Amino acid sequence: MVEFNPDGSIKLPGAMAANIARKELKLKREKCVLIKKELVDFKPKKCVLHIKVSEAFADASFVSAIFHSLQLDTPVKLVKINEREYDIEIGTDFKRCSDCNRISRRFREYLEGNMIEEKGSCTQKEKDFYYEDYFD
Repeated sequence: MVEFNPDGSIKLPGAMAANIARKELKLKREKCVLIKKELVDFKPKKCVLHIKVSEAFADASFVSAIFHSLQLDTPVKLVKINEREYDIEIGTDFKRCSDCNRISRRFREYLEGNMIEEKGSCTQKEKDFYYEDYFD
């Protein structure tokens, strides 16, 4: 059943509201990173990882250090939005999804698993891409 707020907007279900509140609290108190995956262009396909660093970090320079330590096949670009937000633009390449997952995995390793990952508009169905699954 759908419920409405007094202003006419749709009221969020309790579990969804609690999940959002838990993420916001984690980003304020714990050392973690929020990574949201977005597909921004279809022809040619281009993706962006929106990275938000929690307030518990005094310095967010580790994002740049991790990015520059990666060796990827796909053309990528790091864009600093402000002190706590970055975008990693992932260009068109056959291994685009594999490299995207490699970036997420590297952040997860650095933060010892303390990372929030949101799918956003990402269309990837499998976590890992294997050539033989799609081509013979």
